[in-house]
Amino acid sequence: MNRPSFFVWRPATTYILTGGLVAILIGLVVGYVVNNFTPTTPLRIGSGVYNLMVADTDAELAQGLSGVKELKGDGGLLMKFDHDDTWGIWMKDMKIPLDIVWLDKDKRVVYIVRNASPESSTSVTYTPKKVARYVIELPADGAEKAGIKIGSQAMFDETHTGELW
Repeated sequence: MNRPSFFVWRPATTYILTGGLVAILIGLVVGYVVNNFTPTTPLRIGSGVYNLMVADTDAELAQGLSGVKELKGDGGLLMKFDHDDTWGIWMKDMKIPLDIVWLDKDKRVVYIVRNASPESSTSVTYTPKKVARYVIELPADGAEKAGIKIGSQAMFDETHTGELW
């Protein structure tokens, strides 16, 4: 029986299918590793204990949580700066609302913005009224739920060891 040529299995077809499957597998593994093995540090503040990603390079600080579509209730980002300043935070490419908490060099809360909206995008830059060394980005309403207020003390390890105390 003569089959049309598109039904004929060729060696090139095997290579294309195998290459495609390998590419998909590599993509899945890379995605899993990025989502599950990002360096984090536990942080305690108010009544909340969070497992925060850490941003301390210029690229990480600029990226922040841009593009993140969801945060777990105990998730967020700790931004570590090398000196005190009034670090401005904007919502460029944000998909979710956040609570933004600024800490001084002693890890005490100096300023809080609650429910910063992703709709504000680049039109608003949130800036603390006092200098800060660290900025914490939490899911919206996280600061209120944990009782975080001006003067609250945060505890975290700056060396990414995962140890809280």
